[in-house]
Amino acid sequence: MSDTHATLETITYEDEPGRVIRVRVEGPEGYERGAPLPYVLVVHGFKGFMHWGFFPEFSRRIARAGIVCVAFNGSGSGIGADLLNFTEEEAFARNTVTRELEDLDRVRALVRSGTLPGIDPERGAIVGHSRGGGTALLHAAEHGDYRAVVTWAAIDRVDRMDEAAKASWRATGSLPVPNSRTGQVLRLDVCVLEDWERNRARFDIPAACARLAAPTLVIHGADDEAVPVAAAETLFTALPAAGRKRLILAGTGHTFGGVHPLETVPEPLERVFEATLGFLEERQS
Repeated sequence: MSDTHATLETITYEDEPGRVIRVRVEGPEGYERGAPLPYVLVVHGFKGFMHWGFFPEFSRRIARAGIVCVAFNGSGSGIGADLLNFTEEEAFARNTVTRELEDLDRVRALVRSGTLPGIDPERGAIVGHSRGGGTALLHAAEHGDYRAVVTWAAIDRVDRMDEAAKASWRATGSLPVPNSRTGQVLRLDVCVLEDWERNRARFDIPAACARLAAPTLVIHGADDEAVPVAAAETLFTALPAAGRKRLILAGTGHTFGGVHPLETVPEPLERVFEATLGFLEERQS
């Protein structure tokens, strides 16, 4: 018998047929019938999804620690109903940061609605990886009641492209996005770029960090090949000094040695799990 229990929830947008957020809620076995537990929202990154690599193992560990894990596939993740494959390419192409923040607000609202038993809506935290880490920081700054924020290899700015690349994007109307794992070539429509440009102030991640009330732990690999470790320094410096912590792991990269599918937990990822859970448990008790 499993020592955790998971359910799948679906959030739809009535004003936008076909737009779906798929949510996985996991807690200790029988948690729905006991005293309400704290929860943590887990936010995947660009081309990520809630069943990628290290997320299922992390979810189990959160649940075993007596915290309910609320993970989800964003409505623009591109991942379809099978929860594993990029079958919703049109949704991926239109996935703006504004839409990601809308998704996060909807998932938060579901948790706080009282319709999910066994969860204390006042003891929430949020963990995000890569672009999901940046989105988590923006979201947490807009909602001042999270007890803890943890970022893994988070971006420090939404717009990470040079002007020549953006000019080409505008000229063609879309940007090709190769997925080396699946061999697919996805795309981003120019509405994604336009969203960045319309919302520069809202998407200013260091400015959001400066407004954060929640204690925040910044974790990054020193050899990150996708988001340079300098991003962690930018975020850490911007955070209020009283509540900030950081962990820079030598000799590891963007996924801390984790791969998909995850068969074993490498030592750097083990340290990420331990540091994250310790930080959450201390602040959500």
